[in-house]
Amino acid sequence: MIPADETFDGTFPFEPHFTDAPGFRMHYVDEGEGEPVVLLHGEPTWGYLYRNFIPGLSETNRVIVPDHMGFGKSETPQDREYTLRTHVGNLAALIEELDLRDITFVMQDWGGPMGSQYAVRNLDRVKRMCVLNTIIPGSRREPPNAPVSPWFQWIGKHHEAGTLHETLGHLGSHVLSVMKIIGFENSEAVDDTWIRAYSAPFPDKESCIGAIEFPLDAYLGRTRDFIFEEIAAVQELASMPAMMVEGMQDHAIDPERAIGGFQALYPDAPVTVLPNAGHFCQEDAPEIIVPLISQFLRLT
Repeated sequence: MIPADETFDGTFPFEPHFTDAPGFRMHYVDEGEGEPVVLLHGEPTWGYLYRNFIPGLSETNRVIVPDHMGFGKSETPQDREYTLRTHVGNLAALIEELDLRDITFVMQDWGGPMGSQYAVRNLDRVKRMCVLNTIIPGSRREPPNAPVSPWFQWIGKHHEAGTLHETLGHLGSHVLSVMKIIGFENSEAVDDTWIRAYSAPFPDKESCIGAIEFPLDAYLGRTRDFIFEEIAAVQELASMPAMMVEGMQDHAIDPERAIGGFQALYPDAPVTVLPNAGHFCQEDAPEIIVPLISQFLRLT
């Protein structure tokens, strides 16, 4: 867990906020006023991923950026299940604590399953969906024998060999290498501060449990039952305004699969394709994405 007052040389200058509502000490950023925009990160990042989004979006909206359990400035309890079900429950506890309504979700990686699974269970609280290099589970039937992405091939190889916990258990020393496997393109953004910020949540093996369990949750199919509990309600999301930005150099979620699933649910919604951006499009193209989200908020 990163110290609350750590700003990483001023690159993350936002006041820390904490809640115990989910049953552990959860950190979140809370900047600006207006309708809430909730920015959801995934593997193996934290709210730092959105540092270039918060200033612009908070000019017109209240911007909430939680660190999921086991990531960033949030605690990493060792006695909790790290599953999609649990993470959605944690998010629900935060939203209830803050009494957020008319929410716009900005979702990337695991943020997509989290935000959308929260939304199908709380349709009255969610207003818009902004999808960045992620999927909304249940938006369409997956084709049989769909190819496995390079990231999940890597996860599968290490899981079957019994080396996954050892490999991701040292994430603090090779987080950039892992992010490049997943799909990170903007090497110009990388300096000592950047490395320190993304490595800081993972000083030892115990702190890496969240990053280990995220990919296993998908690879082992542990998300399936939770998603199917509300599978019919996914179509209810189609009535919400939505937009998508997709970095095409994504090695975790096949871009064509992601775009196809989004368009199945939102056939008339805008999709912006970024040919040179990767899975972490927030790092690769914030100067493009933030104005698109601001326009989306203004027009819908």
